Amino acid sequence: MVTKALDDHIKATKGVAGGNPRIAGHRITVQNIVIWHELLSLSADEIATEYDLTLSDVYAALAYYYDHQAEIDKSIKDSESVVKTLAQKIPSRVSQKLNAQKT
Repeated sequence: MVTKALDDHIKATKGVAGGNPRIAGHRITVQNIVIWHELLSLSADEIATEYDLTLSDVYAALAYYYDHQAEIDKSIKDSESVVKTLAQKIPSRVSQKLNAQKT
């Protein structure tokens, strides 16, 4: 029986998903898998089912994460900072509508 190597599951291609490591054949990044699994507490089965992946895809992404944890954690933290900054600078449409109704 031949098994797929981690390199067969995880690809990083310039111009696809920002060049970030992703599930081969998908635009789902390792970072996405980590957020869903580690931060949102989704199981590997739930992720695989929801996003039409194999369990080996999900576990390969998690293995890749643990091999590159500091780098990916920094990327997640940087992304959170960007989102917070944008949220402060750009009011939501709901906020804009509520403010418009008040005046």
